[in-house]
Amino acid sequence: MLKALNKLVVAGPVGALDTLYVPAVGAVQGVAVICHPNPLQGGTHSNKVVQTAARALSQMGYACYLPNLRGVGESAGQHDYGVGEVDDVIAVAEHARSEHGDVPLVLAGFSFGGFVAARTRARIEADKLLLMGVAVGKYPIETPAVPADTLVIHGEEDEVIPLSDVFNWARPQALPVVVLPGAGHFFHGRLIQLAALIKRCW
Repeated sequence: MLKALNKLVVAGPVGALDTLYVPAVGAVQGVAVICHPNPLQGGTHSNKVVQTAARALSQMGYACYLPNLRGVGESAGQHDYGVGEVDDVIAVAEHARSEHGDVPLVLAGFSFGGFVAARTRARIEADKLLLMGVAVGKYPIETPAVPADTLVIHGEEDEVIPLSDVFNWARPQALPVVVLPGAGHFFHGRLIQLAALIKRCW
């Protein structure tokens, strides 16, 4: 996992958001907000998939912000099942842009975080969307349709979010899905390959 090079407090709509900051390698090409998996199952910004994505994106020149969304870790508020969390992500994105200027914005997330990132993209403009093991069909609110250039990466043997569910969501959109053969939900043993995929498919 990445070392917490910088720990920030970002002002959110219901209070402080405990956020990790991973600086870009070299000149800043853009900013990325990367959302963690379901906190009711232990998901936080220290999740290995989230930090793997941050490592890959930072090496591509993105300044990465990894917030603990409301009610998680030291962040204020209460878990809101992907509703209020969208407002948290927007607040972090606005903070990132205030620090780095009007640069390209990436929204990214793993599992529940992918669900939140997709819902955020339906609210605000972003230049790229990265969804890893995205939690479709898990919550009362449907995962919205996403832009055609969204990078969706999913494990063939995902035991939490079946690949068939992701295909059922992606098919009406004619949205490509990058499948890691043999990989489970948490990409155990496949994180290096996940990082390489992010870089290659960007």
